[in-house]
Amino acid sequence: MAKVPTAAVAASGLVGGYGVARWTKKRQLGGAVLAVAGAAAAHQWTKRAGGKAAGALTAAYVAAFAGSHPLAKKVGAWPSVFGVAGAVALASYLVADRRGD
Repeated sequence: MAKVPTAAVAASGLVGGYGVARWTKKRQLGGAVLAVAGAAAAHQWTKRAGGKAAGALTAAYVAAFAGSHPLAKKVGAWPSVFGVAGAVALASYLVADRRGD
């Protein structure tokens, strides 16, 4: 079975969490999507790149979520979410996925 890249899991968590929160008007449900995807990504980051890298990537994931809010005031909600999701995906790829383990 093919492995799902952690970059895709992390980016999907950020985009999907926002989308679910927006379309259902239930922020807690969007937060649950964000948390589940983040936990899944963190688990894979640990397996693929080790604890220190997983900690750094998890911090980046949380920072991206938090940073998307003030950024949205400047560029709009969706551009902000896609921007931070892309940044986390790139970091995840470079740290954990690139080796292709």
